Amino acid sequence: MAVAAILIWGFTGPPFGFSDTWQLVINTATTIITFLMVFVIQNTQNRDTIAMQIKLDELIHVTRRASNTLLNLEELDDRELEALRQDYERLAQEIPRHLERRRAKSTEKSPPRKR
Repeated sequence: MAVAAILIWGFTGPPFGFSDTWQLVINTATTIITFLMVFVIQNTQNRDTIAMQIKLDELIHVTRRASNTLLNLEELDDRELEALRQDYERLAQEIPRHLERRRAKSTEKSPPRKR
């Protein structure tokens, strides 16, 4: 399509003498095409985002211990989202302590190594 636009531009320029009106028409057409392409790209990105969200919702749904609250995050207001973010941040801060306790328990239960 880009090659066709360049050919049209090249072939229509000389008959119109590369006039100001001709340049205005070409620039306007280019602007309109660019504007439409932005909508096409945005639509594609929106479709990809929706598809990814559905896949993530399915993963949350089939995970036993997952919170179903996460399925409708898009519907929550900013205050609720911030509260959830803080909850998960708190959980993330507990992970190192939890792992350390698990390591300590596993070293207590494991028999001494033979050398």
